[in-house]
Amino acid sequence: MVSVVNRQRKYRVNARALARFAERVLRAIGSDGHTVTIALVGDRAMRQLNRDFRGVDRPTDVLAFPLGEPLEPDAPIHLGDVIISLETARRYAARWRIPLRRELRNLIIHGVLHLCGYDHETDNGEMRRLERRLRRALIP
Repeated sequence: MVSVVNRQRKYRVNARALARFAERVLRAIGSDGHTVTIALVGDRAMRQLNRDFRGVDRPTDVLAFPLGEPLEPDAPIHLGDVIISLETARRYAARWRIPLRRELRNLIIHGVLHLCGYDHETDNGEMRRLERRLRRALIP
């Protein structure tokens, strides 16, 4: 199950569609049955998170906070939280001339893979290859 929490008010989003897409990603990588939370925030909140947890004093498009434990005994494993800045995602979508919906899907794939333990900085391209495969399979 995926929960989407919209913590920003600047842009309208279809939270239900984002949750359904994230569930498809989880199924595609064999992690269905686990839970994930996706939080949509603005640049100010994302900048604070990026500064606090990565030491980088600027907003970023997506952060992932893996957890990997049940929220309650006998509950599905909660993989963690994916935080997406809608403002940064909109800028990137405009820069690459793609719809915001597509960019959000790209960020969900990226964030969920991080929650599952993938790390593009250390895995010799494994995460990037899997991201490409998932994009081709799941994003029209």
